[in-house]
Amino acid sequence: MLELGCKILLAYLLGSIIGSLIVGQLRGGVDIRKMGSGNAGGTNALRTQGLAFAIWVMVIDIGKGWIAAGLLPGLELPFISIDSGVDRVWLAVACATAVVVGHVYPVWYGFRGGKGAATLVGVVLGLKPAALIPLLVVWLIVVMLTGFVGLATMIATATFPAYVAVAGIEPAGPLLTFGCVMLLFVCYTHRANIERMRAGSENRAQRLWLLRRR
Repeated sequence: MLELGCKILLAYLLGSIIGSLIVGQLRGGVDIRKMGSGNAGGTNALRTQGLAFAIWVMVIDIGKGWIAAGLLPGLELPFISIDSGVDRVWLAVACATAVVVGHVYPVWYGFRGGKGAATLVGVVLGLKPAALIPLLVVWLIVVMLTGFVGLATMIATATFPAYVAVAGIEPAGPLLTFGCVMLLFVCYTHRANIERMRAGSENRAQRLWLLRRR
C-alpha cells in the first residue's frame, strides 16, 4: 500500500504543475487566471496569449498526464519496493485520476487550475494510446458542428469509456470506472460552460465552427 499511496501523491503533485502558469511566469509574470475566462487551461491561453504560448501550455499539461498514467505506475522509487499485491492497471488508473485532479485543484497555485482536458489527453495517451484517435475525432466533429469547445470536451470524454466497451478492451473494469468518473468530473469542471450554453452566452471557436453565419 505504500507504493500505491506514494505514487498517487506524486501524480497529484505532478498534476499541480500548471503549464499556463509556468509559461506565464517565464513570460514576465503573466497570470491568465486574471484574463479572459479566468481559467488556467489551454483554451484561455490560446484566446488571451496566442498560439505559441498555448502550444507550450499543452506540451506541459499533456506531458504530465502521460508521465503520471504511462510511466509513474511502473517506476521504481527510491526506498519503496514494487508491491506485488497492487494491480498495475488499477494503479495506473489511480495515478491518472490523481494527476487530473491535481491539474484542476493544484496545491502549488491555491487550488485554482484548469479544467483537466489537456491533462486527460495525456492520461489517455498513457493508458490506451489507440483510444486517443476516436476521442480527438469526436472532439473535432463536435467543435466543427457546434463551435463549443467545452461541449466537445465533455462528449469526447464520454468517448473513452464507450471505446473501451465497444472495442472489448481488457481489463475493462478499471478503464470503464476511470472513464465514467472522468466524464462526471469533466462535466463538473465545465459546469460554467454548461450554464453559459443554456443562457446563449458561451463563446464559440469561430475558426473551427463550420455552421456559423458568414
